[in-house]
Amino acid sequence: MVAPFDETLSNHEGRRGEHFEIQNSKFEIRATLVTMLSALLVAGAGLLGANSMAHDPLSPEPANMQANKAASASAKLFDVELTNQEGKKARFKSDVIGDRIVVLDNIYTNCTTICPILTTIMTNVHHRLGDRAGKEVALVSLSVDPGTDTPQRLNAYARRHKAVWNLWTGPKANMDQVLKGLGIYTPEYNDHPSSILVGDGKTGEWTRFYGFASPEQIVKKVDELLLARQSASLKREAGKQ
Repeated sequence: MVAPFDETLSNHEGRRGEHFEIQNSKFEIRATLVTMLSALLVAGAGLLGANSMAHDPLSPEPANMQANKAASASAKLFDVELTNQEGKKARFKSDVIGDRIVVLDNIYTNCTTICPILTTIMTNVHHRLGDRAGKEVALVSLSVDPGTDTPQRLNAYARRHKAVWNLWTGPKANMDQVLKGLGIYTPEYNDHPSSILVGDGKTGEWTRFYGFASPEQIVKKVDELLLARQSASLKREAGKQ
């Protein structure tokens, strides 16, 4: 016997609700694990020194900089051409950054230690930003190994780690220039620092989070930058009256 439509719909909605609850529970568990792992790594870095948070002890991070600390950063943006994981080309300063609020990290696809953790943090940030991600706020991942990281490899990495934002590569000369402008270039790509930058493409205000910042810390900084924009806009409007 075929079940009545109302009963079938009710059962379907119930199953769909259960599915969403399971998915949300999985995400919350993953977010909690990331936070706990970040805390453990930060605690270890505090004992071993900030340089232990890079892939190699020869890290460009200042020796007295403690992991997970946020500090004001300078950023010089170069308008060179890059390519994302879908093969689409764009200019770094005008297109990738533009006038948006930006959360930026640096990775390479062969990495099996630090980079997947940074990507997981970025995934959690993307989830917490909700509809603001991709509109008011851009998430950006830059390859530090452009010679290996083709768009195809970046695409595979993004799928593997559920990264739904743009990952960028390009000619080595272009990538080196971009990374140097952001203060994250190293001659050997596996020596790159584990850090996340949060900045405002319009005002040029940037903050660097050393080590493994929590998604909450990063989103809090994003909110501060958005609030600063709103306050500046209100002041301009008040000045016109």
